[in-house]
Amino acid sequence: MKKTALLLLAFFIVNGIFAQTALTSADWQSDLRFLQETVHKDYSFLFKKTTAEKFDASVEKLYQEIPKLQPHEIVAGFGRIVSSFEYGHTDIGWRETPVKFHVLPINLYWFSDGVYIEGAHKDYEKVVGAKVLKIEGMPVEEALKAIRPLVPAENDQYFKAYSLDFLAVPEALHAQKITKTLKSAITLTLERDGKSFDHTITAVESYRFPRKYGFVNPEKDWVSVRDQNATPLYLKNFDKIYYYEYLPESKTVYVRHSQIQDDPQENIPAFYDRVFDFIEKNDVEKLVIDVRLNGGGNNYKNKPIVTGIIRTKKINQPGKLFVIIGRRTFSACQNLVNELHNYTNAIFVGEPTSENINFYGDNRRVELPKSKMPVYLSFAWWQDKPQWENADWLAPHVAVEMSFDDYRSNRDPVLDMALSFSGHDMVLNPMGYLRGLFAEQKMELLQSEAHKMVKDPRYRFVDFETEINNSGYDLLQDKQFDAAIYVFQLNTQLFPKSANAWDSLGEAHWRAGQKEKAVEFYNKAIALDPNGSVGDNARKMLKQINGD
Repeated sequence: MKKTALLLLAFFIVNGIFAQTALTSADWQSDLRFLQETVHKDYSFLFKKTTAEKFDASVEKLYQEIPKLQPHEIVAGFGRIVSSFEYGHTDIGWRETPVKFHVLPINLYWFSDGVYIEGAHKDYEKVVGAKVLKIEGMPVEEALKAIRPLVPAENDQYFKAYSLDFLAVPEALHAQKITKTLKSAITLTLERDGKSFDHTITAVESYRFPRKYGFVNPEKDWVSVRDQNATPLYLKNFDKIYYYEYLPESKTVYVRHSQIQDDPQENIPAFYDRVFDFIEKNDVEKLVIDVRLNGGGNNYKNKPIVTGIIRTKKINQPGKLFVIIGRRTFSACQNLVNELHNYTNAIFVGEPTSENINFYGDNRRVELPKSKMPVYLSFAWWQDKPQWENADWLAPHVAVEMSFDDYRSNRDPVLDMALSFSGHDMVLNPMGYLRGLFAEQKMELLQSEAHKMVKDPRYRFVDFETEINNSGYDLLQDKQFDAAIYVFQLNTQLFPKSANAWDSLGEAHWRAGQKEKAVEFYNKAIALDPNGSVGDNARKMLKQINGD
C-alpha cells in the first residue's frame, strides 16, 4: 500500500500574504457540486463515520456561504467537508490549492504535559522551549477544538501528531474563528519557568521546515530545544530508514524502523536477515522494534519482518519481544503492528497508533475542474482483524508518554519501560482478566481489580467503559438479566459521570421487567446528558415505558 503524503498546511508553497484568487463564487460552487456528485457516485462507501445526510447538509451550508467568504475560508470549508470522513488518507491537497497560505516559523509538539515550541527559526530562538498557553487570547485547548474539523483525524492520536501545524497558519486560525480577522502576525501567550508572557510571531511564505518525523532537525537557521550533545536511539541515524544497535547491558537488540520502504543501501529482507542472524548467534534476550515514527509505505514489505520474528523462537516469547508504537504509527505500519499483534508474542509499549485497526487506505486524486484543487479520496479497505475487533487504534499493553523535559533532556521513558519490563504486576489483557474473574464468580476481587486498573496510568488507553458496556450487552442478548445488571452497575460505579453507562443500566432493568428502576436510571442519563444523543435516547425509552 502506497503511503499517502500527509499534505499539511505547514508545507504550503505560497507567495504573498492575503493573496486572492481569480476564481468566482460560481466557480467554487461548481467545484463543490462536482465533489458532492463524485463522492456519491464513486465513494459512497466512505460513509462509515458520517452519514450521507450530514455530508450533504455540510455541502449545502458551504454552498450558500461561499459568496460571503474569502478564498482561504472557502478552501477551509472544503477541508472540513472532506475531513468529516475521518480517514487520514482522505484529505484535500492543501499545498496545491490556488489560495496562498502562510505559516509561523515555529515547530509545535504536543508532549504529555502540554503543547510546547519544540523548535523555531533563529529569529525566534528566545521562545524555543516555551509552553503555549493561548493563541490570540484563546486558550490553546479551545484553539485545538476549533481547528479539529480541518484535520482528517482517525483518532485523537492522529490529531496529536498532525493538527499543530494548523495552529501556525494565520488563514486556518481565521477560517476557524480563532482570530476575528486575517492577520499576518499572531500573538502567543507562553510560559517559561512559571512566568507567562506574550510574544508576536510574523508569518512567512511557507517552505519545508527542516523537520524529520515531526521534530526540528537543527541547521544554521533553525534551533531545537533538545540538548544536541546526545541523541536518544529513536532519533539516531536519520540518514537511514532503519538501523539496529546491540545494548549489552540489557542484552537487547534495538531496531528503529521509520518507514515501510526499502532503504537505498539495504532492502528490508536483507536488513532483517542480519538482525535475526545476530540474535541467533549472540547473547540476546530481548528484541525491541521501534515504529513510533513510522508513517507507513508499502505493506507488501511487512512479510519478512513478521515471518522472521515467528521463526526466531529465541525472542518470540512473552517478555522478550517489544514493539514501541505511537502517534505517528500509521498506514502500512498499522498493518505491520496488526500482524505482529495477531501472530507474535509482542508486548506493545508507548502510545496508541494514529490509524484505526481496520481502515480505508490508498487514495485516488480527484482534481476539481475549476480550481484544479486536488482531493484525495480513499478507496481500499484494509482489514487485518475481524470487524468486532476493530477499534479507533491499536493500544499499547503498557502506556508510556514523553514529557517535555524528557525530550529536552534526551530521556526516552518508552524505551526505558521496554528494557526494564518484568511483567510481574502487569496484566497484558485487562478485559480478559476481568472477564475471567466474572466467570469464576470472584466478585469481590473483580470489584477491587476493576477499580484499581481503571485508575492505573499504565492502562490509560484501555477503553474500560466501552468494553465493560459491550460485555453487559452480550449478557443482555443472552437474557442473563441479573448478570447484565451487575456488569452495567459496575460500569456506573467506575464511570459515574457517564450518561451512557446509566442509560445501559436503565435498559437492562427495563428488559428485566423492573420499570421503576429503569425510569430512575434513564432520568439519571438525561441529567448527565440533557442535550446530547444519550439523553435523547433515554427520553425516547421513557416514552416507550410510559406507553406514550
